[in-house]
Amino acid sequence: MSRHLGAQKGEIAERVLLPGDPLRARFVAENFLENAYCYSEVRGMYGYTGTYKGTPISVQGTGMGNPSMSIYGTELINDYGVNKLVRIGSCGAMQKEIQVRDIVIAQSASSDSNLTEKIFYGSNFAPTADFHLLMKAYQHAQSKGVNVFVGNIYNSDEFYRETLDRLHKFMEFGVLAVEMESTALYTLAAKYGVKALSILTVGSQLLTGEFLTHEESESSFHEMVEVALNTIIED
Repeated sequence: MSRHLGAQKGEIAERVLLPGDPLRARFVAENFLENAYCYSEVRGMYGYTGTYKGTPISVQGTGMGNPSMSIYGTELINDYGVNKLVRIGSCGAMQKEIQVRDIVIAQSASSDSNLTEKIFYGSNFAPTADFHLLMKAYQHAQSKGVNVFVGNIYNSDEFYRETLDRLHKFMEFGVLAVEMESTALYTLAAKYGVKALSILTVGSQLLTGEFLTHEESESSFHEMVEVALNTIIED
């Protein structure tokens, strides 16, 4: 087992969904996977493995932010041989046409994190999704009739901020939404040669101040999980 995951070799599937909230990992396991079992409760960051349409799938909570995603992503890839990782999380909409409950698929991630600068000696690296996963996710979302947007997102190390001034500049350049984990996920995928994608439910609208409660977000979260599962099982 790795330092932060309690699974034995072979207990984690090669395809993993990554919600930030560990309780949502349990929700996915109980409501979407067949014959699911818990392989880890280390630090309360639940992980489960089951099957979806006959394909082994794991779902692992990651916590919030790039550092936490980096820990779990690295161990999943290096210690357990995971080669497809799909983040299922929430985001804040930064364009007026994107509403709460819509789905955003992150094609690439701009960021205020200096994570990539450390790796690339001060140079900029553009963390980007796997195109095959992105295309399949978009097709599945369209087939379900959900409102889906694809494009650049903003990855931030801040959740609470004193001003939206910095975000307004990114809004001017067409960035769709803000979240906190995709820079780390996409950078790890590039480093280790695996496939990654972030599929995000819009939980708040930064321009209007509208936001969903945890209970209200469940229906759109349900749709996002179905899109993610049907995407990750395809070769």
